[in-house]
Amino acid sequence: MKKIEIENYKGVRDFYPNEMFIQDYINSVWHAVLQSYGYEHYSASILEYSELYEGKTSNEIVSEQTYNFTDRGGRRITLRPEMTPTVTRMVAKKQKSLSFPLRWYSIPNVFRYERPQKGRLREHWQLNVDIFGLDNVYAELEIIEIAYDIMHKFGLTEKDFVIKINDRKIIQSIIKDLKLDSQKEFEFKKLLDKKDKIADFNDQMFKIIGKPFDQTISPNSLINKIIDKLNKRNIFNVVFEPLLIRGFDYYTDLVFEIYDTNPENSRSLFGGGRYDNLLDVYGGQKIGTVGFGMGDVTIKESLQIRNLLPQKISPAHIYIGTLDDSYFDFACNLAKQIRADGVDVVVNYEKRKISDQIKKAEKLKIPFFIAVGEEEIQNKNFKMKNMKNGSEKKITAEQIAEFVKNNILN
Repeated sequence: MKKIEIENYKGVRDFYPNEMFIQDYINSVWHAVLQSYGYEHYSASILEYSELYEGKTSNEIVSEQTYNFTDRGGRRITLRPEMTPTVTRMVAKKQKSLSFPLRWYSIPNVFRYERPQKGRLREHWQLNVDIFGLDNVYAELEIIEIAYDIMHKFGLTEKDFVIKINDRKIIQSIIKDLKLDSQKEFEFKKLLDKKDKIADFNDQMFKIIGKPFDQTISPNSLINKIIDKLNKRNIFNVVFEPLLIRGFDYYTDLVFEIYDTNPENSRSLFGGGRYDNLLDVYGGQKIGTVGFGMGDVTIKESLQIRNLLPQKISPAHIYIGTLDDSYFDFACNLAKQIRADGVDVVVNYEKRKISDQIKKAEKLKIPFFIAVGEEEIQNKNFKMKNMKNGSEKKITAEQIAEFVKNNILN
């Protein structure tokens, strides 16, 4: 029999407990902030009909970066490369029965076939946040404020990131003044979207428009209004970026991106904007929509270079050791009693020396250890060993949970 390949597919990840701990932490911050704003959590399958993306999202993503296949029924299927078309489809499907404005968020797994590199993999988890049905500027303000609060919840300060904003209508006005045909317009937008990664930006722009590109562009009233109101909400690290466009074709007005200011990670972390026309494209009634997507890979790297990722904690508060297999059942029932009081417990069910069991508890960084044998059962007392300082204290089964709760931070 051929040996099975144990390496994972290039550009994807396995999450061993240490990595899963970090992933759970990132998700917990996302959940906490969005729930504090009253947003509702939703989800959907990773499988979508390919038609969902064709002509409605970035042409580059559809033609070059999607994972596509034909199923056994002859249907063309795509692993979702982003969540916005999916949530828009969901809203369009039940638009008449939904109560607007909707404040929804999800943390989907998304897939893109591209060259794995720093900050980019072929799959990642992405926080998606959207407001459907709010047409005024307060939708943009709330979405940007949420993005700002998430960064602060992770421990980042205003010096660590900057919020760059622009209005797509400014770009469209520039294109109109330049009198670009459809092909030149496509090349122009694509170049703007990748300007931070291109050393000879000005030379390439000259080839497209036939003259030096004037970057002295003033913000319009929308941008001035948003910056002013964000300042009044004590958000001051926001700036006008006239060449910001974002790659998705469905953005209609405001677009924004959060940039890391650390020289080691100077890049866009995530972004979003207003897309009022997409619901209409999917057969729904046109309504104002603003949202953003934030990937787990880029924020993890940003936190890592600043030592802001938490250290893995123990999987339990107590490790119950057993002298031999005749005490397994008693230990199991004792653990159940302790868990009922809100304390997490691991029980040893192996024939191993108590000293080895203590070493196992140390390796798992479990803070307390008790052993179960004949003496403990007869006397109804247990020696609670503090794994941090080695001290021991005799307590009853009824006192175990309270003792741990009172001493877990010591």
